[in-house]
Amino acid sequence: MNIKQAKEYIKNSVTIYLKKDEFGEYRIPIIRQRPIFLLGAPGIGKTAIMEQIAQELGIALVSYSMTHHTRQSALGLPFIQHKVYGGKEVDVSEYTMSEIIASIYETMEESGLQEGILFLDEINCVSETLAPSMLQFLQYKVFGRHRVPDGWIIVTAGNPPEYNKSVREFDVVTYDRLKVLEVEPDLNVWKEYAAERRIHQAILNYLDLKKDHFYHMEMTTKGRSFVTARGWEDLSEILLLYEEEKLPVDETLVGQYLRNERIVKEFTAYYDLYQKYKKDYAIGEILSGGDCERAVERARAAAFDERLSLVGMLLDRVQADMKEVCDQAACLSDLRGPLKAVGTLARKEASKQADTEVTEKLERQMDTAAAAMLEKQIEGRHKAMEALRRANSLSDADRRKTRQVIAFLEEGKKAIQSGQLSGLDAFAFLKKRYEAAVSELRGETDSVKRELHALFTFAEQAFADGNEMLILVTHLTVNHYSARFIATFGSPDYQRHNQELMLSERQDELKSRIAELKL
Repeated sequence: MNIKQAKEYIKNSVTIYLKKDEFGEYRIPIIRQRPIFLLGAPGIGKTAIMEQIAQELGIALVSYSMTHHTRQSALGLPFIQHKVYGGKEVDVSEYTMSEIIASIYETMEESGLQEGILFLDEINCVSETLAPSMLQFLQYKVFGRHRVPDGWIIVTAGNPPEYNKSVREFDVVTYDRLKVLEVEPDLNVWKEYAAERRIHQAILNYLDLKKDHFYHMEMTTKGRSFVTARGWEDLSEILLLYEEEKLPVDETLVGQYLRNERIVKEFTAYYDLYQKYKKDYAIGEILSGGDCERAVERARAAAFDERLSLVGMLLDRVQADMKEVCDQAACLSDLRGPLKAVGTLARKEASKQADTEVTEKLERQMDTAAAAMLEKQIEGRHKAMEALRRANSLSDADRRKTRQVIAFLEEGKKAIQSGQLSGLDAFAFLKKRYEAAVSELRGETDSVKRELHALFTFAEQAFADGNEMLILVTHLTVNHYSARFIATFGSPDYQRHNQELMLSERQDELKSRIAELKL
């Protein structure tokens, strides 16, 4: 299966394992909750999907790599405990709590989440001294004398022997206690993930042209040569930063992330060509709806590789702007609760002023109350974000949104504390800032809608009804942010072309069936 299928399977398994009956007992007894074993090549996203599952289910995640654990660190250290049995005093060997089990309890304490996933990577690379204890752990969830807390599901992962010399082959007895998922690299699935992570468009375009370069393993005279999904993602991040600093990108840089000389040379050459296309076609001019006759003529005469790169560059710009609008809309939506709380306080203060003679002392008390209300809102957001961070279940989108909300509230609090506003004016100030942000968002939304219209207009002139239009509509459909933007704000151009493509596919299907009937 691919990594997306594995994610859904694990997510469903965790949900089922955590299901309880009317008495609060787990429907599947803990001893029958088989740990999941993800078996797949390195760098395909095994660890990444565990973070996504924890975020989507709202549970905690504790991750450990088993390669560095000895028997002592995993099971705990022995000590002598003095006890009395049947009136006789004896010294008994006990064990301190395992570092792994202790980490779970610490996460529960710090995050407040009582259920989660214990993810043990490289489980088939444990040390020889620890291997005999793994069978007991996999069946009974026990490390040494200490059990994994109830409500914590065990998911493990490892690489096949051909990728790691340290791998110890599991025997039948061990495999019989695991749910084994064998995961294979899948470019189409990774591209869905890459679209949300804003992977560099040059990489996506290159892999559309060179699909067999997505995940590559081979033995050469210099040793093992490889390219992984992890390598492409890390390369994307460094490319974006290099471009931001206007630093040159060469084979030496690319070769630090892609460990195959041929693919390094080919991608670096394509990257240089991609930058040339970006400059020659004046992407900003096309999307502003300006005169792009020369770009249209060049695109018509271009080879498919160049056309594909052009579509990718245009989509990258538009989808980045769509993401910004969606993120800002989510932030403003999240601000409604805090603003409502501040508004309620403001109304109460106004009522007090109407019934009481306003004195300087009363005004100071009101200012203090307003600032305290904002501080309470800010502190609550900080605590919630920190709890999710400690539980490893805080997504990048939620982190950014929360920080934007906090920054907005901080502005109001500082204005009160500096004496610029009275407590009664705080709500009016924040409301005005909120309405200004909403107005700005409407303007940005209209601007992105114009960009999208300009994109379709250019595509119609340059590509007519060619495969490029199909690629354009498909990417807008499968990308999380563009699909969300179009569903929320609409796009007549998208709806029209999507309908035309659906009708065309339906006609092709009917023609195929008629051909099969030999009518």
